[in-house]
Amino acid sequence: MSIYEQEWPLTRADIVKGLQGVGVREGMTLLVHSSMKSFNRWIPGKSQAVIEALEEAIGPQGTLVMPAQTADLSEPSHWCRPPVPEAWWPIIRAEMPPYRTDLTATRGMGVVAECFRSQDGTLRSNHPQTSFTARGPLAETILREHGLDFGLGDQSPLARIYEHGGYVLLLGVDHESNTSLHLAENRASWPGKRLLQQGAPILVDGVRQWVEFEEFEYDDSDFNEIGEAFERMHPDVRSGRIGNCLARLLPQRELVDFAIERMTARSSGTEPKTKEAPPITEVQ
Repeated sequence: MSIYEQEWPLTRADIVKGLQGVGVREGMTLLVHSSMKSFNRWIPGKSQAVIEALEEAIGPQGTLVMPAQTADLSEPSHWCRPPVPEAWWPIIRAEMPPYRTDLTATRGMGVVAECFRSQDGTLRSNHPQTSFTARGPLAETILREHGLDFGLGDQSPLARIYEHGGYVLLLGVDHESNTSLHLAENRASWPGKRLLQQGAPILVDGVRQWVEFEEFEYDDSDFNEIGEAFERMHPDVRSGRIGNCLARLLPQRELVDFAIERMTARSSGTEPKTKEAPPITEVQ
């Protein structure tokens, strides 16, 4: 939609009102996955305005969390979009710059997440592939001790958000972007669950090293189905539109527990039936 097709800009105050309309409240721990394009409206201040609206909605006692993943810092033999020649693999392992919390840019997380990463006061976890950023009273607690092995599992910020009863906010993205479902993948059990040997460059005592660690071979192909089933079956899920952006607020702990049950049931052929989806509220 061009500027000339819009009656008014979408302001920070409009976004705050929309966030409150889908249930965002002061004091929340909020993990946000976002697409700036989804608003399809002209926003004064762009991604900065969205971040300021999020922080206003959760207040000074709330903690804002975003993904800051860097999938390119990974074992090149696993690359497929695009794959690289095998002869390049040792060169990539030797020459890829090391992960730095202050310098390494996010990859594929969107402009809001990248803007948040670069702002003063934002903290970042130390995982070279699956880091998260946070700002607020619980930021250090959520980001500390992000283990190398299974970077979206029980030693990750996702598990800390789970422990603290946090929420997931999807802004214009679907459940394929919902990293909390990877926590469920880590915790669920099914036959044939596969491990990968991963690698990435990091700094160890100021010296670059290529380190190897274990990770699951993640599969998000059923994430939309699982997430939408959760929305249908849980009345505490709130959704609405902010501009043209579909905003969905989900309690993370309940979502993860539901997904674990669904993933496990699917492997045994006992998956339950679901209900109709609730209506979407339009928030102007």
